[in-house]
Amino acid sequence: MDNKLIATVDIGSHSCILLIAAFEDAPAAEEGGAPRKVLVPKLQKVEVCRLGEDIYEHGAITEKRMKELEAIMTKFRMDLHALGANLKAAVMTEAMRNAENPDEVIAVVEKALWVKPRIISGEEEGKLTYRSVKEWHGEGLVTIDIGGGSTELSNGDNTFSIPVGALKMFKAMGPIPGPEYKKFVKETFKDVSFKGMTKKPVYLIGGTGTALAMVYLNKQQFDYKAIEGLELSINDLDAVTTRITNLSKELRAMLPGLENGRHEVIICGLFWLKSLLEKLRVETFKISTAGLRFGLLYETGDSGSRPE
Repeated sequence: MDNKLIATVDIGSHSCILLIAAFEDAPAAEEGGAPRKVLVPKLQKVEVCRLGEDIYEHGAITEKRMKELEAIMTKFRMDLHALGANLKAAVMTEAMRNAENPDEVIAVVEKALWVKPRIISGEEEGKLTYRSVKEWHGEGLVTIDIGGGSTELSNGDNTFSIPVGALKMFKAMGPIPGPEYKKFVKETFKDVSFKGMTKKPVYLIGGTGTALAMVYLNKQQFDYKAIEGLELSINDLDAVTTRITNLSKELRAMLPGLENGRHEVIICGLFWLKSLLEKLRVETFKISTAGLRFGLLYETGDSGSRPE
């Protein structure tokens, strides 16, 4: 490959993400080893769409929300064309898996982006997310991808999706879960098996993880090099959760990583993360900026390694 810019678009329940990246030559991982390619992000843009909110309230994506989505996709297309990037794939996840009017939304996105998106299953989403983290950090790990409407877990051999996400929890419980949360978790985990996933290195993917890292590090701007592989303990998670919870809504929105509505859903996401970590029986976890958008590029391009 010759360092051409390639791209993916991930249309989720809470946000839409544009990734523009390139596979670049890098030294062999070991002396005498084979040359390798490194997937290096060049541009990442996140726009809040909150499609999951419409699903929760109406069961379908409203006309107003579709116009907002069209505007986001138009901006993404302009970025793609300005940089001469080749859009390899556009995918839609949990919100569109449950929407009553998926064809309408697909048509809106195709008109704005000039590429027809496809709706992927929760299992495929989890497998692609695992693939992206495995390429950077190796085998023998578990990925947790907490989205707005669903959560995917994978250990490479077993992948499953739980229809719980930060935005969905916020719509059901408000910004701070109350006494009903304990019953909610018990009911949610009733038929979920974590066999083969406990006591393994855990990597957290998605907006909840990125926001958690930015607040913990007090990073005003997204910096994947600073965030990638950041290790936190459950005690660290508790401290950040308490800090955010004790702030007013207005002050919460001023924290790094919590702009554009993320401040409303972050506490739900952190509560849910702790419940998952307890089920996985781990005391620490790492945060990765990889995810579905990277997994799509690894599927359509050459395999690489962790970005430098």
